[in-house]
Amino acid sequence: MVVAGPNGEGAEIGRAQWVQAVAANATPEVAMNPVLLKPGSDLQSHVVVNGQPAGVLGAHEFALSRTELQEAAFAAFDDLRSRFDVVIAEGAGSPAEINLRAGDFVNMGLAQHAKMPVIVVGDIDRGGVYAAFHGTLDLLSAADQRLVRGFVINKFRGDESLLAPANAEISRRTGRPILGVLPWQADLWLDSEDALDVAVRGSTEINALQVAVVRLPRISNFTDLDALGLEPDVDVRFISRSSDLIGADVVVLPGTRSTISDLAWLRQRGLADAIAEHANRGLPVLGICGGMQMLGHSISDPAGAEGSPGARETGLGLLDLTTTFGPEKQLNLPTGAWHEAVVSGYEIHHGKVEVGPGCEPFPGGGSSGNVFATMWHGCLESDKFRHALLAEFANLAARPWERSDVSFGQAREARLDTLADLVDERLDMAAIEDLISAGAPG
Repeated sequence: MVVAGPNGEGAEIGRAQWVQAVAANATPEVAMNPVLLKPGSDLQSHVVVNGQPAGVLGAHEFALSRTELQEAAFAAFDDLRSRFDVVIAEGAGSPAEINLRAGDFVNMGLAQHAKMPVIVVGDIDRGGVYAAFHGTLDLLSAADQRLVRGFVINKFRGDESLLAPANAEISRRTGRPILGVLPWQADLWLDSEDALDVAVRGSTEINALQVAVVRLPRISNFTDLDALGLEPDVDVRFISRSSDLIGADVVVLPGTRSTISDLAWLRQRGLADAIAEHANRGLPVLGICGGMQMLGHSISDPAGAEGSPGARETGLGLLDLTTTFGPEKQLNLPTGAWHEAVVSGYEIHHGKVEVGPGCEPFPGGGSSGNVFATMWHGCLESDKFRHALLAEFANLAARPWERSDVSFGQAREARLDTLADLVDERLDMAAIEDLISAGAPG
């Protein structure tokens, strides 16, 4: 996600941190996510520090040398604490990753720096939550254990009274209370990170517009499609086989963390030919960011910004554009209009796209007949723009479609209110407020 940096420039933070700020009615800012690690492969991550690219970090380097990242994280926390009455710090991974504890700055390391009371939250839907609570506490040092003040169970399905004996036993064994149990809420989905929550978001309407989103191996920013999933006459499916395009009205190529590699994957799976055939039949195709780049003539990476230096791949050739990757990341918050509909979004990419004369104007990209492309993530959250685009898609696919009154902003706010109500009803908020007031134990 892109936010305004301290000097007015674009700056990158994680989507989860952005939506948490929105939920707290706070303006999202870089200090809320001072260190962002974005997976590049199984053994390395792209590093973003204070909203700006800061190189690549290998797994071994991450485990052994994180002093600069730690300093950035601690400084950001101290800055927030000087300006806000309450700062809630969300950890990453597990607080019991003892192999990383020496240089930890996202879990117990930050808690020790700030002298914060800690609540451990466990996902009971994955199983073994009580063993995880007990084992987590047992693996911590005595100093870290003193900061852990309670547990919360998340995503429970069923009769909560059935947990009472286990809750009492884990409290007896650890000396820490269960501060509440949050229930599984099937229709509660929030802006999530990358591929952690890819799912079918379907419609019950018989004549719904069928949208097939290609589930690329390194898919990113798939929340770009969340707004489509709210439309009552739109059926959104994530697909990975060419046969899955049978019956699709619209094909969407989403963003990716590795455009050239995922383009090669499209060809290996036969999806490149299937998408071209879909487009040649006059049916709509939409590319977003990396998906837009794939639709052009070629993608080049002379400096190795994404992968191997000098890598080059021929695109699908459905739009008159070419892409060249460079070392500088583009971080922008653009606005525009299409068919009198105002649209906004955010840009976050290394690729510089040259749009040729064969493309018609389109916000953040270009179009040609039934093929549309944009570099603007989040543009479908603009309600009037989304509705105008869906009307165009339905016309091209010869599908009936009725403009809805869905507001994505209102829908997001309603989901956040639902979550807030669950927290207020199901957690011991008096005990949690006492922890906030009292701070860490002496």
